[in-house]
Amino acid sequence: MDNNDLQRFLTYLKNERNFSEHTVTAYKKDVMQFIAFLEQEQLDFNTFEYRDARNYLVSQYNKGLERTTVSRRISALRSFYAYLYDGDDRNPFVQLVHPKQKKYLPEFFYEKEMTLLFNSIDMSKPFAVRDKFILEMLYATGMRVSEFIELKIDAFDLRLMTVKVMGKGRKERIIPYGAYAHQSLLDYLEFRNSRTITHDYLLINQRNGPLTARGLTYILDMLIKRSSADGHIHPHKLRHTFATHLLNNGADLRTVQELLGHVNLSTTSKYTHITKTHLRNSYLNAHPRA
Repeated sequence: MDNNDLQRFLTYLKNERNFSEHTVTAYKKDVMQFIAFLEQEQLDFNTFEYRDARNYLVSQYNKGLERTTVSRRISALRSFYAYLYDGDDRNPFVQLVHPKQKKYLPEFFYEKEMTLLFNSIDMSKPFAVRDKFILEMLYATGMRVSEFIELKIDAFDLRLMTVKVMGKGRKERIIPYGAYAHQSLLDYLEFRNSRTITHDYLLINQRNGPLTARGLTYILDMLIKRSSADGHIHPHKLRHTFATHLLNNGADLRTVQELLGHVNLSTTSKYTHITKTHLRNSYLNAHPRA
């Protein structure tokens, strides 16, 4: 962990997970309190183990803190470790379930809902080409929004139809994309080249500056308001949709793991629960004696 990890984590919570300012502030205090605990106990963040996490939990109760406060602190630290290491293997808090919390399956759009989203784009609008490209590329690649907004123009190989992405931990991966996304990219590059741009970031806002994560989320929200799909788009929902649709259509789990940039297969396996639900619903809807 370096000095910038906490700030990047808080930005991730705010922009990609859409956490409220109140929750982000609380998580910041929780992590800073934990770092102070490590210094006091002369423990190292990177070698902190489950046994240490148990001792930390006891220390919090010994302070007389409310169960809800302790539970939130554990959640904050579990999320922080998960953000840094992208999996359960190095997360000392992953088994520290207190209190037991309900697990939620990742939300995703059905294929018909994705069609509604694409059809909701009014191509007569000035920045419609950009908005369509954003939707196409997020759905085609499953990129994190933090990865997408950092892309430069030279990240794309137009001949091979791949994009080079720098993921968590500065780990690079190559993601292929399909014909629809490719055509949308070409249209967007033509649009971008017609404007006066003084930087090499791929995505631009209406003032020709680099598009921020918050700006991208706003664009997606406007798309869903113009469609008849239900709910709120956060960028991770498109990432969940990408993974779920691949698995539902026959992709193997290892391939999806590589495309998403997950270090551990266990992180990707949560999508198998969705596909099992999808299979059961399809069976119930289709079988005459279901």
